[in-house]
Amino acid sequence: KAVQRSADCVSLGPMLQGLRKPVNDLPRGAQVDDIVYTIALTAIQADTLS
Repeated sequence: KAVQRSADCVSLGPMLQGLRKPVNDLPRGAQVDDIVYTIALTAIQADTLS
């Protein structure tokens, strides 16, 4: 995340794989953008299962 902030780029993750249902993790200090990207990523993972 430090590199993301200093380089002004978007970093996604961590992505958890190998589970029956899509699950992702957010740190306590997550910003709104991090939450939105994680929700979008989880929705894409859920869509590929159906």
